[in-house]
Parts: sequence; structure tokens; C-alpha cells
Amino acid sequence: MTVYRVGVIGAGMMGKTHAWCWQSIPFFYGASEFRCVLTGVATSRMESARAACEAYGYRKAYDSALAMIEDPEIDIIDIASPNKFHREALLSAHRAGKPVYCDKPLTGSLEAARDIERAIPEPEKAGQMVFHNRFFPATLRARQMIESGDLGEIICFRGAYLHSGNALPGKRMNWKDRRDYGGGTLYDLGSHLIDLVTWLCGSGFQELQARQKTLYPLRPSLEDPSILAEQDSDDMTLITGSLKNGAIGTLEASKIATGAQDEIRFEIHGTKGALRYNLMEPNYLDYYNIADPEAPLGGTSGFKRIHCIRRYPAPADFPAPKSTIGWLRGHLHCLYNFIESHHRYRTFDPSIARGIELEKALDAAARSARNGAKVSL
Repeated sequence: MTVYRVGVIGAGMMGKTHAWCWQSIPFFYGASEFRCVLTGVATSRMESARAACEAYGYRKAYDSALAMIEDPEIDIIDIASPNKFHREALLSAHRAGKPVYCDKPLTGSLEAARDIERAIPEPEKAGQMVFHNRFFPATLRARQMIESGDLGEIICFRGAYLHSGNALPGKRMNWKDRRDYGGGTLYDLGSHLIDLVTWLCGSGFQELQARQKTLYPLRPSLEDPSILAEQDSDDMTLITGSLKNGAIGTLEASKIATGAQDEIRFEIHGTKGALRYNLMEPNYLDYYNIADPEAPLGGTSGFKRIHCIRRYPAPADFPAPKSTIGWLRGHLHCLYNFIESHHRYRTFDPSIARGIELEKALDAAARSARNGAKVSL
């Protein structure tokens, strides 16, 4: 059996999520040709790295990400650190010949993404991005149906990723609110939304225009909550645009959607039918077939609810396919897709190349919001 020794950079929310995923693979996917071991962890402080070893079972704490990347006892690098640190870690891993599993967005900076593009000739072979919203049975099924022509030609789309965490005026700023860390709602939530909707529609943006809003320009600072600091990022971005396949639509990423929890949703309309989905009801995908008769008395027309639930293909075998699904399961299947691709020598998807492509779209939206003009991609 092949053993992959994994080193994770970061032990915060996403580092913890990834650690759970690495350890959970054998429970959810049964017997396998490979095994993954949580071998190393590196964080901004040695104390927190040692604490992660105690809490999550890592074998070794490192005093820097570079030291872990260069250690020959580490085979795979998992980047779960703040966005601004991704470039250095990714390029170091590439020089060391190690594949990366990189949290989104790729860098939070077009300049940094272009550095990666110049340094890595084949970014589709360098690693995978963590766009886990692709990896629920409902969103995988939506992609299948669109690819098979069930919707016909895509006419239009609308998507939204809604949180409410920044709606309160006294909420303390965190690194995801700061542009120097690669943060902002556009980059944090918008990266997921743009990836998901354009992947489903099978086409990237041809042209877009964006507007942004920051609800409270001054917030308690990251370093000292007794001091108010300027928030230089958006709380909300609204994008209108057209795709290269001719479809038009809107995307909204917001952390000031009062009452929202973790709501990513889409509606996609085509000449033969439509699909709709909401992460708050992740077990279901709704499908409308224009061919269903409306008579008599409505016939069988209307949206049909498909019970996708936990119906992953083999070797996924736990829990039962009828068991309700949750947020962590999408993350687990995303990571399994990465390690399975690596083990089978398959091209990664969504790859680092996809991360670069999305940085260009994110930067275009940010530029449009600043100057009010349409931007072509």
C-alpha cells in the first residue's frame, strides 16, 4: 500500500477541516490502494503547531512552512493558511516537486497569481484548488445534466453566496476583511460562487461589471479591538455579466445579508429546462423540464426535486446513500478527488490553472467596482 505523508500549513478553521478530511478518508471510502498520514503541521507560531499535534494527531510540528515543505519526509503539501501566504508556499512546494492542495482563492492578488503562472509551466499538474461546493452529489449531478444537454442551450443564470457575519457594527475585523491579506467578500465568497456557476455553465466570463458596498468603513481592528481601523475591503459585491457561451446573469457575494447563514444558491435556465439549488438544502437538486405537459390542470409540469442526498459513486460506501449530507462531506469528497487524481496520475481539477483563471476574473470584478466600467476578459 502506498502511504502519503501529508504536511498542512495552518491550523485554524480550514486547517482543522482539512485535518479531519485526511483522517476520514478510510472511513468513507473503504479499502484503498493508498493511505494518508497527518505527518506535519506548520503555523505562524510554534506553540499553535504543537497544540495542533496534540489535538489532531500530527506527528511533527515545524517552525516554518518552508522547513516542512523541504523535509523529505513530507510528500504532499496542504495549504490552509491566509491567502497572502499561498504564493510562497505553492512555489516552494513546486520547487520541491510536491503536489499542493490549496485553499481558495489562489492568492487574493492578480500579481501573485501571475508570479505563479510564470513560474509553473503546467499549473494543471501542480495541484488542486479547494472548491468544495462542486463536490456535493447535487452539484455534481447538476454538472452532469447540463453537460448531457438536459437544459439545452444555457440562456441565463443567477447565483448568490450569502452570509451575515459583517452586518453588526461592532464585529471585530479579521484577516478575511483585509486586502493586504488577500481578503474581502469578493475574494472569500465570490471565488466560490464564480467557480461554481461558471463550471456548471461550462463557460467563463466574456465581460462583467461590478458594484461593491462596505457597510461599516470603521471596525475594531484585528490587532487591537479597542482601536477602530478602516476596512479596505468589500462587504458585498454584485456582478452582472455575460459568459463566453452567450449566457447572461448575475452573481452576488455578501456578508451583510441579514438573516443568512451559509447560503450558496444558483438558478440556471436553458432552452429545454432549468436547475436550482441551495446549500441550506444540500440533499436536493430541483429540475424543470420544459417538455412536461401543463394540461390537464397543470399536468406534470413544474420543478421536480431530485434526491441526490449522499449518492456518491463507488468507492464511497459510508454512511448510507439516503443519510442526510452536510458541509464537511463536500470538503471530504473534494480532498478525495485530489488524492485519487494524484495517485492515478490524472490531471487535477479544479487545478492551480483554474485558480489563476479565477484570480483574473476576481481582479476584473474589483477593477470594475472601482471605476464603474465594464471589463472584458
